[in-house]
Amino acid sequence: MATKRVLIVGAGFAGIAAARQLGRCKLAEVTVLDRRNHHVFQPLLYQVAMAGLDPSEIARPIRSMLHRYGNVRTLLGMATQVDTSRRVVSSEAGELPYDYLVMACGAHHSYFGNEQWEDFAPGLKNIPQATEIRRRVLRAFEMAERTPDKAEQEHYLNFVIVGGGPTGVELAGAIAEMARHTLRRDFRNINAADARVILVQGGERILEQFPDDLSSYGKRALEELGVEVRLGDHVTLIDEEGVRIGEQFLKAKTVIWAAGVQASPLGATLGTDTNRSGQVVVGPDLSIAGHSEVFVLGDQASAVGDDGKPLPGLAPVAMQQGKYVGKLIAKEIKADREPSSVGRAPFRYYDKGQMATIGRRRAVAQSGKIKLTGVVAWLAWLFIHILYL
Repeated sequence: MATKRVLIVGAGFAGIAAARQLGRCKLAEVTVLDRRNHHVFQPLLYQVAMAGLDPSEIARPIRSMLHRYGNVRTLLGMATQVDTSRRVVSSEAGELPYDYLVMACGAHHSYFGNEQWEDFAPGLKNIPQATEIRRRVLRAFEMAERTPDKAEQEHYLNFVIVGGGPTGVELAGAIAEMARHTLRRDFRNINAADARVILVQGGERILEQFPDDLSSYGKRALEELGVEVRLGDHVTLIDEEGVRIGEQFLKAKTVIWAAGVQASPLGATLGTDTNRSGQVVVGPDLSIAGHSEVFVLGDQASAVGDDGKPLPGLAPVAMQQGKYVGKLIAKEIKADREPSSVGRAPFRYYDKGQMATIGRRRAVAQSGKIKLTGVVAWLAWLFIHILYL
């Protein structure tokens, strides 16, 4: 029985899950291509940004994660083009042929056509961005301590987070905790607790993917930490001096972007439908139209659940998709059949719940009809993330 070449582009949650499944299929020759040599546990990136964790604590070498699978090799390089007619991916590592292609390249932050804002408001998608945010936040306190000018101190002690999803909420809560607790006795010329933390959300509530009552709790918890939550406001300008929120310009040396996302541009080279965010439209089996041998997973995919609603960009979704596609490909290889969407069972996401932390000892969590808040939710979050690490 002939072996099949499986190329996985991207070693995030989806790519790693697919590789591990295929590592059990000896008839699959698996290549994992990624532009970095490590896998990042993204849900804890904000902890690196807030100096709570070291980068090495949330990153693992891809090769060490897959070394037990003798049929899986890892290549370092960026994919630049997909030729579906020739079944070849062009990359920095050369041309890589495939019989099956699994694309899981993730997404980056979208500045909604204002890409110049990125220099002044970094996002949080990888370790370099996390360490840059850490540098800017800590430097802001140091510069405020150094200057005798009160107006300039306020300028440095204003922190603006754009986006009220889990990342924005977690960052706002962590900065407020840092200012009011961690750093409160560290300075002589300033009171770190005077730091002003503003969370800007364009919608009518934060944590919109959570039920209304959990969203309301999250807002109250942030406000108890001293965070100003501004709902229904939109950012119209970001520069080196600060940010314009609606018609008001707020001087702030530290602005962090936690708003929209844009899928990897590699998806556009597939020649199939994409949505406004650049996500590739996939079928029930997560393959693209006209090419049953090409799958797109995770944040790069526009997939819908049984209810017809788009699947959220969460790690559990990506992991389940990767496991599903890995098993599907292995089954077809073992059956010695050509790729075909006919007869494939559709992907079904099992929602185990979602959670977000709000500073220390505060969180919101939901699993089915079960809702948790406060310390209990925070302990659940802590247990689950330690388990995954």
